[in-house]
Amino acid sequence: MAGKMASCIFCKIIKGEIPCFKLTETEKTLAFLDINPLSLGHALVIPKHHGEKLTDIPDDHLTDILPIAKKLALATGAHEYNILQNNGRGAHQEVGHVHFHMIPKPNPQEGLGISWPQQKPDMDKLKALAEDIKSKM
Repeated sequence: MAGKMASCIFCKIIKGEIPCFKLTETEKTLAFLDINPLSLGHALVIPKHHGEKLTDIPDDHLTDILPIAKKLALATGAHEYNILQNNGRGAHQEVGHVHFHMIPKPNPQEGLGISWPQQKPDMDKLKALAEDIKSKM
């Protein structure tokens, strides 16, 4: 893990080794503007604890994330926006450090575009899946 942290661009930003357009910071979290934004105000909110996927981050290091994303949405004046967090390359995660995007959606051309391929599952199978997931929580 130490090797991954040493080469992680977000860990370098947290340490101040790489500059960023910092928006806010707490003991556990850093928020800054995305330098390749989908729209103006597109920001990243990252835990300072290094972990590749959400399940790698201790719960107490996630407590600031959504309150900060909410404050960013309000501060940008975004009336419509996406809060996005990807886990793994197949799920479009580009940087191997957990990060949440706050992406303003000012118009159809800017911001996040999404394909939503809905399925029509069998309700009995869906019920069984819900029970299985609940039993593991």
